[in-house]
Amino acid sequence: MDLITVNQSTCVKCGLCSNVCPSGVLSMNENGPIAIHPDNCITCGHCVAVCPSSSIDNIKTPLSNQLYLESFPIIDSSTAESFLRSRRSIRCYKEAKVPQQALLKLVNIARFAPTASNTQGLSYIVIKNKKILQQAASIVVEWMEDQLKNSPSPHWSFSRHVKNYREAGEDSILRNAPHIILATSTKDFKNGIKNTISAFSYLELFATTLGLGSCWAGLFEMCAFSNYKPLLELLQIPDNKVITGAVMVGYPKYKYRKIVDRNPLEVLCLLLYFH
Repeated sequence: MDLITVNQSTCVKCGLCSNVCPSGVLSMNENGPIAIHPDNCITCGHCVAVCPSSSIDNIKTPLSNQLYLESFPIIDSSTAESFLRSRRSIRCYKEAKVPQQALLKLVNIARFAPTASNTQGLSYIVIKNKKILQQAASIVVEWMEDQLKNSPSPHWSFSRHVKNYREAGEDSILRNAPHIILATSTKDFKNGIKNTISAFSYLELFATTLGLGSCWAGLFEMCAFSNYKPLLELLQIPDNKVITGAVMVGYPKYKYRKIVDRNPLEVLCLLLYFH
């Protein structure tokens, strides 16, 4: 089948679809848009989304699957600023488990995040078993101990986390979170970590709308990124897959009633004039 179809009776031949195409797939002729390089299509859906008369359809991003926006932007800038700044990394969680449906909403929203050239390429693992999470934390501690003994430059925080775990029984690895969400990609996928950063940023922001808190599991990620076999075996990661990110999720134990400030803005506006 052809990549695009065009309703000639409603097409106004404005050229917007070809103008917004990021990979030069479309061109315009006297009858409207045509796909001159269909193999270049990255499935972004811009052509269908921008059409003012809904005259173009794309087999990779069907018009029937696109949602119509009544107005844009969706929220005003003041509300958006408060929403974005109110997100916090949560390291203290209630013991209550998050319902399956809410966890699925989180990973579903993550798939809508922008990715490099719309490559997407991620899949997700939701871990809900408390015993597995406890085992994972223990394995990460063992990995850190190995790094402290054998690595010429172990991370500066490893000794503190190991001490907290061994002497006080404090889990500063996964923070006793009831759930952790992993992102994975195939080993040959070059944009795995880059795309995960974008996807998990969406996930973390959306979590607040569900009354949930989240935090990147940085120590866990370090261990996973080193391909530490005991951790990968515990989580049953397939041989052709790698972990590209990890986020803790749960109900926040405490409420944060203020928005914290950041360092002052530093920005350089550079104007160049050529003669």
